[in-house]
Order: sequence, then structure tokens, then C-alpha cells
Amino acid sequence: MPVSPRIRRLRTDHRAMEKIRAESSIVEFSCAGDPPNSYRIRFRGNGLARSDATGRVQVRETHDVRVELGASYPRQMPQLTWETPIFHPNISGSGAVCLGGFGTYWVPSLNLDELCEMLWDMIRYKNFDVESPYNRDAAAWAKTQTQFRLPVDPRSVRDKVAAQREPQAPAGPTAPPVIRAEPADAEVLFLDDDVVQAELAGADDDDILIIE
Repeated sequence: MPVSPRIRRLRTDHRAMEKIRAESSIVEFSCAGDPPNSYRIRFRGNGLARSDATGRVQVRETHDVRVELGASYPRQMPQLTWETPIFHPNISGSGAVCLGGFGTYWVPSLNLDELCEMLWDMIRYKNFDVESPYNRDAAAWAKTQTQFRLPVDPRSVRDKVAAQREPQAPAGPTAPPVIRAEPADAEVLFLDDDVVQAELAGADDDDILIIE
């Protein structure tokens, strides 16, 4: 029986999600459907949230996002809902997510693992837009804040792969090369192949080379 393009895409997305989970200590997920069309994705890493009690912005280390791949996916973008507290210019208090140009001009070729990369960069404040915010308080805060160094988490989403690519430090200290200076007036002599012996003259005249 022929497989529809949507089913092929859902299967491709699930394989991509399995791969990114294997390459990341940040991404976990559960899913529903056969093939999966609903995901709950958890990111483990530093993001920011504002305390309801004090109003202070503070680090939060777990972030959950619901991703629904509707009947029109991938022609239309997934439905995204943020389920945990987050303080970000492009995520509303109700959990609506703005993907900027991708929200207006959705690209069907954007796979689900690539969407995870975008969401992680939003969480860690590598990617944010203060000019067209969903959360104006967060945008105003981000323009002037000096409390945090951004991004608040330095890792890429595929951090296991990145760690393998980093150059390895040498096992121990390496001695510097020894450079021997030649005398300024030294001369180079080219000897024929039939020269069989060469010895230095006596210690009182080091500059004379006697060839037999």
C-alpha cells in the first residue's frame, strides 16, 4: 500500500528525534501516535524564569514544550505550547511561541530536530528578538539587564557530538625543541663520495679540517 507524504515525514521526524536524543544530554522526549504526531520535549539546561513570589529573574534548569503535528503538517508549522515557566521576549505568559520569520513563512523542509535546536537556542537566550516581542516585560528586561551573561548555557543542543569534536589536550608537558646556533663564520664543505675519512686537527686549532 502506498505511504502518504505525511506518514513518511512523521517517520522521518521520529528518526531525527531519536538521533538528536542520542547526540544530546539536553533533549529528552515522549511521544504518541504511530507514527508519532504528538511530542512532549524536555530540555535540561539553563534558561530563565521569573519568580511569582519575588518577581526576580532566575535560572531554571528544566523546560517542557508540547509539539503537536496537526493534519496539515508539514505544510503548516507545528502547534507549540510551552508548559513550564519561562521568561523570554518571544514566548508569551500563556505559553505561545513566536518563531519569528519561521512563524510567518513556515518552511516545510524544517525537520523536528532542527526545530529543537531553535527552541534550545531560545531557552538559553542565544536567540531572542526584543523588537517584536510576545512578552514585553521580558523584552524590556533583556534590553537593559546586566545580571546574566548571555547565552546562559554555552552548550549546543548536540553537546555530546560537540564534545567529541573538541581537540584533545596533550597527555603531558612537551619539552620545547632545542635549537643549536651555528658560529657566524662557519663554512659548509661539500665532500666527494670517495672521501673515506675526516678528522679534526689538534685541539689548538679547531678551524682546520684534515681530509685523508
